[in-house]
Amino acid sequence: MNRIASCLLLLALALPAVAADKKAGGVKSVTASFEPAEAKPGQVVTFKLTVELEDGYYTYPLVQTDKQAAGMVNKLEFPAPGGVIFVGDALDPANPKSKAEPALGISEMLYYPGTAVYERKAVVSPTAAAGELAVKLPNFTLSVCDQDNCFPPKKHTPEAKLKVLAGPAVAVDKKYAAEVDKALKDK
Repeated sequence: MNRIASCLLLLALALPAVAADKKAGGVKSVTASFEPAEAKPGQVVTFKLTVELEDGYYTYPLVQTDKQAAGMVNKLEFPAPGGVIFVGDALDPANPKSKAEPALGISEMLYYPGTAVYERKAVVSPTAAAGELAVKLPNFTLSVCDQDNCFPPKKHTPEAKLKVLAGPAVAVDKKYAAEVDKALKDK
C-alpha cells in the first residue's frame, strides 16, 4: 500500500511539471543578433531574430499568403532610428511548410517547425559613436502551436549587440540612402 501511495504521490508531483512545460508553448529560445557583429558607421548589417522551438511545435511567418490565414502570424516591431536604422522590410524565414485547414477555410497556411530565423537589414547610423551598441526590439509577439493547441501569443523583447568600429563612416549603400537620410532628418 505504501508503495502505491508513493507512486501516486510521485505521479501527482510530476503532472504539474508536464502541464507547465506544455503551457510554456514549446519555446526553447528567442534570440537576436547582428551579422556581422562588428561594423563601421554607414555599413549595412543584417538583424537576425532566431526562434527555437521544441519538437512538435511550430510558429508562423510575419505575413501569410492566404488571406483566410491572416490571423496566423507573428508581429514584429522595430525601434525608432538610433545607433542603427532599420531599412527595407522584415523577411520571413525561407522554406516554410504549408498545410490546408479546411475547417477554417484556409487552403494554404504557412508555418515553421523547429527553428525560424527572421531577418531585416539595418544601416549603422553614419553618426554612431564607436563602441558597444545594444538594440532591443520593443515587441515581438510570438504565436506557437502544436498539433492539438495554439497557445496565447507571448511578447518577447530580445536584444542584439553590435560593436561599432572606430574610424570614418563608410558611404551608405545607395539602395538604402534615402531611408537613412529621412531617418536622420526626422530624428
